[in-house]
Amino acid sequence: MTQASNTIPGTAVRGTASGVFFMAFFGTLWAYTGVMGLQGWGGVPLLLVAAVTIGIALFIGGVSLIRASRGLKNQVSSADLNSRKSTRFWFNIISAAQGLAIVITIVVCNATRHPELIPLIITIIVGVHFLPLAHLFQVRLYYFTGALLCLLAIITLLFVPEKVTLGEHQIDAFMSVVGLGSALILWGTSLAILLIGKRLLSGALSPR
Repeated sequence: MTQASNTIPGTAVRGTASGVFFMAFFGTLWAYTGVMGLQGWGGVPLLLVAAVTIGIALFIGGVSLIRASRGLKNQVSSADLNSRKSTRFWFNIISAAQGLAIVITIVVCNATRHPELIPLIITIIVGVHFLPLAHLFQVRLYYFTGALLCLLAIITLLFVPEKVTLGEHQIDAFMSVVGLGSALILWGTSLAILLIGKRLLSGALSPR
C-alpha cells in the first residue's frame, strides 16, 4: 500500500502551485504588453491566442498540483506559522516597494518626456524585486529569473532601436522585446516551479 511521506507536507506542494500561478499570470500580462507594442501588426491575434493558451496550460498544471496534494498531511508547527506570517509581511513590503518604484518611474519618465524608457525600467524593477524574494522564499531559481529580466532590459536598451519598421508597419521595439522576452522568462520560471512541485509530490507519494 502506498502512503504519503510525512516529510513533505501538503502546504509545501501548494506553495509551489502558488508560484506557478503567479508566474503564469504575470508572464501572460507581459506577453500582452509585448503584443501591444506590435501596434496592430498582422500576427497579433495569433500571438494573443498563443499567450493565453500558455498561461492557461500553466494554470492547469498548478491546479493539478493542488488537487494531487489533498492527500498529504499538513504538518504545521507554531514556529512554521510564525515564519509564514513573517514571510507574508516581507512579501507585502517587497511588493509594495516594487509598486511604488513603478509608479515613480512612470511619473518621472513622462515628466522628462522619455516614456519610451518606461517598459525598460519597469522590467529592471521587476527583475530586482526577485532578488529579495529568492532569499525570502529560499528559491534560488528566482535569482536567475531576476538577473535575466535585468539583463533583458539592459541588452534591449543598448542594442535594440526604440522603433522598428516591418514593411510599412512601425512597431514599438522596446515594448515588444521586453514584453515578450519577460513573458518567456516568467513562463519558463513557472514551468520550472511546476516541475519542482511535481518532484515534491512524487517524493511525498512514493511507497514507504
